[in-house]
Amino acid sequence: MHRRLFLSVLASGLTAAAFPGLAQAAKQKRQPYQGAELVYLDTYEQPGTVIVDTHARALYHVLEDGEAIRYGVAVGKEGFSWAGIAQIGRKTEWPRWTPPASMIKRRPELAKFANGMPGGIPDNPLGARALYLFANGRDTLFRIHGTNEPQSIGTAASSGCIRMLNDEVVELYDRVYIGTKVIVL
Repeated sequence: MHRRLFLSVLASGLTAAAFPGLAQAAKQKRQPYQGAELVYLDTYEQPGTVIVDTHARALYHVLEDGEAIRYGVAVGKEGFSWAGIAQIGRKTEWPRWTPPASMIKRRPELAKFANGMPGGIPDNPLGARALYLFANGRDTLFRIHGTNEPQSIGTAASSGCIRMLNDEVVELYDRVYIGTKVIVL
């Protein structure tokens, strides 16, 4: 889709559901959530851009010549989703997880992790890697990260973050850089 049209859609508050072409953009091998796949993606976004289609539960890493790598993801459950344009402001291997105060309020049993849960342990919900999304120079508190709940891929299960299989988030982590543009629909 044309960049100006895409940005006007974002500004108007419409979602990817209003653009059936985006949901149908992956024209090859539409076997959802069977791992990463190379697909054709009709976009004017620059190679390197990450596009998250929350409706389709898919993350696209834009490549050259109209191709993209498509990953299945889990997205924010109702009331916890986020949409907008951001940049990767930080990348972390085996990230420490600290539940936000609002999450501790909803789930008091998480108070024991108020100072953080070390990375690299099986219970850490951020998994193997985390890409921290920033907008206007500020942390949005939303992440693209691995998961210790691989069965959640393809669902709306998170508290707003984008979850990926650990092997796939490691692959994406190695392909992107600080400053990479991320579009979440």
